[in-house]
Amino acid sequence: MKAALLSQSTALRRICNWTAGYWSTVPAMAAGAFLRLWMLRQFPQVNGDTLIYGGLAKNLLLHGQYAITDTSGVLHSTLIRLPGYPIFLTLCFAFFGIENYNAVALVQIALELSGCLLLAGFVRRIASPNAAICTLWLAALCPFTAIYSVAPLTETPTLFAVALALWALARFHARPGWPSALLFTFAVCFAALLRPDGALVAVALAPALLIGLPKTDESPAIPRQKIVRIASVCVLLALLPFAAWTARNWQVFHLLEPLAPRYANDPGEDIHPGWQRWVKTWCLDFVSTYDIYWNVPGGPLDLTKLPSRAFDSPAQAAETAALAQAYDDNGQDFTPDLDARFAWLAEERIAAHPLRFYVWLPLGRVADMWLRPRVENLPIDLDWWVYAHHNAETRFSWVYAGLNAFYLLLGLTGLWLRPRFWPGMLAYLLLRSALLLNVEAPEARYTLECFPMLFALGGIALYWVTNRVCLSVLKLKASAGSG
Repeated sequence: MKAALLSQSTALRRICNWTAGYWSTVPAMAAGAFLRLWMLRQFPQVNGDTLIYGGLAKNLLLHGQYAITDTSGVLHSTLIRLPGYPIFLTLCFAFFGIENYNAVALVQIALELSGCLLLAGFVRRIASPNAAICTLWLAALCPFTAIYSVAPLTETPTLFAVALALWALARFHARPGWPSALLFTFAVCFAALLRPDGALVAVALAPALLIGLPKTDESPAIPRQKIVRIASVCVLLALLPFAAWTARNWQVFHLLEPLAPRYANDPGEDIHPGWQRWVKTWCLDFVSTYDIYWNVPGGPLDLTKLPSRAFDSPAQAAETAALAQAYDDNGQDFTPDLDARFAWLAEERIAAHPLRFYVWLPLGRVADMWLRPRVENLPIDLDWWVYAHHNAETRFSWVYAGLNAFYLLLGLTGLWLRPRFWPGMLAYLLLRSALLLNVEAPEARYTLECFPMLFALGGIALYWVTNRVCLSVLKLKASAGSG
């Protein structure tokens, strides 16, 4: 009789938890959908990299070639981008029409909201249902990820892949077996096919998949032979797409390229290493990326937009002006000699200030990518901090900076609480930040892929904080009542 009552009580508690979760989930998902649909209407974004990916997708769909189209309409095989996102766009174009980017945005909205649910499911397994609800609200209402869901770029599918990897990781520990392992493999493989740095998801989380598997009545120990078999098959499946991509690149270009070139260049294209190295001696924030780095070559090198740290002396300023003039005289392009002169200037600056080049500027660029207001996709001037120029924009940007700091603080608090799988999540945050130390031109979106980890850790932290506050209030009321 006692066992029956206990069973009924457990079933009732599960029903209550499910009902509470349902009534918390629906408003969060509705709010997240409204936010993204509003952003799609207010800030549609089809430019830059979107058109490159779209061109690759069109040529795949219409001509069966992974190629770009030049200004004369001729197709050229390419390897400047990994095939993951172009294939994603190809499927969208096949179902909804070529260049129907609104449909792509709607698919991405659904994909990102699904990722929010996956993150909540992950936190539910490693923490509690209430922490999962906090995670869902944090993820659904984050404007930084929401704005990228309406931009046909790799960010949203990558966020989904990271969320799926975390969910599959926790599920594998709860129920070790093929379904969860294959889902994890798909997630990390998809992330790496979208962007070369997506491989960091596998590097950071794959060890956690096999280390510390629980041995309980609900999750009995899985035989070592089965673990080895699952791991071997999953590694093979993960490598197959990259083996095919590498073979294709070798066949077409006679080049061993398993991912994509760092500077997104096809074989034979000049990456101007002297120019790249010189930029790295002074570039610190997104303003320089936008005003200078993205415009050269092919656009003006505006000396008035260079920061003062680009010159260490009047002689360097004069030499830089001479290089800019030579660049303009060459039709706003580089000759080998001109690029060599930029390289010489860079080496002079590095020799004079090695710590600045190797330590302070890389750390500053990473800080800029983590901390600056994430308003790059909004109609806000780049000099948002100049209050006299645009009062409202400056205030809004500071609010965005504060919101970004709030997410970071919650994430750090979640790490301090050390929930399950925290080493893997920390490893991903550190590996990605370390990789960004090598970037010449910072962009805040390069740290966006870390936000699934911040949502999960932040949800755990938010519930912990609110729970402690509520307990403190109850204790104070109890003390007041007894007094």
